[in-house]
Amino acid sequence: MFILGIHDGHNAAACLLEDGRIVAALQEERLTRIKNHDVFPARAVHWLLESRGLTLRDIHAVAMNGHHQPAHRDRARLIQDTRRGGDLHPARALRRLARKTPLLALWRRRRRADREAEAHAAGIDPQRLAWIEHHRCHAEAAWWGCPWRDGPVLVLTCDGAGDDLCATVNVANEDGRGGLRRIAQVHESHSPALIYLVVTTLLGMVPNEHEYKLMGMAPYAGEQATEEVARLFERLLEWDPNQPLAWRRRPGVPNAYYSYDYLKAMLDLRRFDAICGGMQRWVERLLAEWVRRCVAATGLRRVALSGGIFMNVKANQVIAQLPEVDDLFIFPSCGDETNTMGAAWAAYAGMAAPDAPRPEPLGPIYWGAAPAPAEIEAALAAQGAHFRWSRPADLAAHAAAFLERGEVVARYAGRAEFGARALGNRSILANPARPEVVRRINAMIKSRDFWMPFACSLLAERADDYLVNPKRLRAPYMILTFDTTDRWADIAAGTHPSDRTVRPQIMEPAWNPEYHRLLKAFEARTGIGGLLNTSFNLHGYPIVNTPAEALDVMRRSGLNYLILGDLWVEKLSDESRDGGRHAVAP
Repeated sequence: MFILGIHDGHNAAACLLEDGRIVAALQEERLTRIKNHDVFPARAVHWLLESRGLTLRDIHAVAMNGHHQPAHRDRARLIQDTRRGGDLHPARALRRLARKTPLLALWRRRRRADREAEAHAAGIDPQRLAWIEHHRCHAEAAWWGCPWRDGPVLVLTCDGAGDDLCATVNVANEDGRGGLRRIAQVHESHSPALIYLVVTTLLGMVPNEHEYKLMGMAPYAGEQATEEVARLFERLLEWDPNQPLAWRRRPGVPNAYYSYDYLKAMLDLRRFDAICGGMQRWVERLLAEWVRRCVAATGLRRVALSGGIFMNVKANQVIAQLPEVDDLFIFPSCGDETNTMGAAWAAYAGMAAPDAPRPEPLGPIYWGAAPAPAEIEAALAAQGAHFRWSRPADLAAHAAAFLERGEVVARYAGRAEFGARALGNRSILANPARPEVVRRINAMIKSRDFWMPFACSLLAERADDYLVNPKRLRAPYMILTFDTTDRWADIAAGTHPSDRTVRPQIMEPAWNPEYHRLLKAFEARTGIGGLLNTSFNLHGYPIVNTPAEALDVMRRSGLNYLILGDLWVEKLSDESRDGGRHAVAP
């Protein structure tokens, strides 16, 4: 049984299930080269089918994320809407009034018709679409992705907004058959993630994209200023006395989406770093208290999370450290792009026969395209005047020697990883014991804000050397931070410069043997059990998707060394380009 899962909003994406197993998935941005592209993912759907030799006639169901999806917006329109949505703007009053009239239902019917038309344009019969409620998609992803099948699990979802909600509390697998039961929910007007989004806009950043920059700045803020601002944010929401697992706005606080002017006045004359620190602390406290209450109410100490707010890796660390939580799973890249998986799993659960295979817990998420040798050869032939290349007998050892001496090496090999995090196959790598590489990477390619940390890939067998992880939590997806041990200097360039936390990819050999071999080769030369790992892209652009894009980024940046499939590629200096083209060895 083949099922397509589709998210046709911000960061559009599609996935393909075969008998409950994810066999391919892709974000539309990788193909259109528009970061976080808000569109119907027609190209991604086409690639999924082509990659498996299927047509739409082979698909048993097409599962759509959300009954309602806002109209498509580009970056400029999103910023404009956030600012115009302020509580003093006339648009707010008009929108609030419209929501209380039949106009809302009329607009949503028209929007549904637009979505059906977009599906039809992609070749999909609108009659075949199955519409799955937004937060159910998040919950299904968290439940079916988590590693536990032997009992009930507490499943929490939280994000900006979806189908009028921002959060839900669910119990999964009570009967041992994988069902979900929702026991609480929070309306979108009380959304802490929307407040985070609005403050991101207030600080001159891009909403729905740069929230991580505020999280990265937070540890630099002074304690007193952080606490003062946190207390300001704590005046916004309160626990609902009628539903202790939910929160609500305090009297006089506007709808979160329309809070631009309210928050601007509240934060007037506060320092940038204090705002970041205070808001981050508030979110961490709110989510931690929510988890405590949910565990106490259900008695369930294994917790699975999904929804965009859990891209906040520092808040995830606070949740992981709670004594009430025995084990924690966060669905990787858990924004709406992974509601494609949740929608597909929900459809599968409703259609599969009782004896059909159950979805397996999530493993490696290398669901994208792998470079074909002919594609690599064509890319090198087109741009070969800029490069020389070879096929070393031991590519891992060859690359490790360059990394040991402080060179920066990109890696484009194997199937692409899905989502926001590079997990070794579309990555830029460096020696984590050399803090100076951070400035070099930023200068040559990434152009990240100076305060933003990089991350690390760590050998699973060496993780205890660097991570404080008494609960033995799994962390293969760069979705959770940890405090570091007294050996932090070995991986200093891959930690946060202020608090020395690290966002690791703990690498098991079976999950990516070739990348693991590179980590082992580097360990053999240096004694260090990991590498600095950041995504392979130019600043503001999606991660590279083709060999030609990998070479183009290399050519247009200061990057000089690249693992391309099984080839070692070096950029030629201007002086050595004459005669520098080399044929690919047979």
